Amino acid sequence: MLDHARDLESLREATERLLTAAARLDNASAAAASRLPGWSRGHVLAHLARNADALVNVLEGRPMYPDAATRDADIERDGPRPLDAQIEDVRATADHFQRVAAVPADWARTVALRNGVTDVAARVPFRRLVEVSLHHVDLGIGLELEDLSDDFTAREIDFLTERFAGHADVPPLALATPDGHTWRTGRADGTAATVTGPPADLMGWLAGRRTGSALKTSNPALPVLPPL
Repeated sequence: MLDHARDLESLREATERLLTAAARLDNASAAAASRLPGWSRGHVLAHLARNADALVNVLEGRPMYPDAATRDADIERDGPRPLDAQIEDVRATADHFQRVAAVPADWARTVALRNGVTDVAARVPFRRLVEVSLHHVDLGIGLELEDLSDDFTAREIDFLTERFAGHADVPPLALATPDGHTWRTGRADGTAATVTGPPADLMGWLAGRRTGSALKTSNPALPVLPPL
């Protein structure tokens, strides 16, 4: 069961961890490459700020972004800023999101995200938590996927396998972790290939953060997953 209030508190804590870690950087290290191809750490921080604005739009019934080109242009514009401007922007926009999400609302309503994706409003705080947590890892400043909570990792695998379920470009897959958690995803037709491994590695592969080299599969190779 979704608990948006609990997720908002987890989000507040995760945002503070990220800001505390980012404040230890300097302008040169903020301009250095992140773990995301083509993005500096500044681009990651700029994206986090603009994503907070975008999710406020979602909660208030507006389009998440005007269009993909505007989203990308805003990140390119803001990515080269000095570190103090980046941190101030991430903090201010995060606080704004928290204030908007604290307003009493119909959390069971359907909201529109990017690329025609819809979800219930109650999941939006968790989606923001995912952005903050995974992009903290992307900064390459100390946090790893293994440091994220078991509950977070299982919920994100739930979400990602649901997103890929029925996808024409994803073969049928049966995922499992050593502790017995299982998921099905991909096309419904055909025999499912098994993919097994630690939760952090499964999540990292599904989220495009890891190659899957730590996973085992019954097929000769892991499939290449399409972008989300």
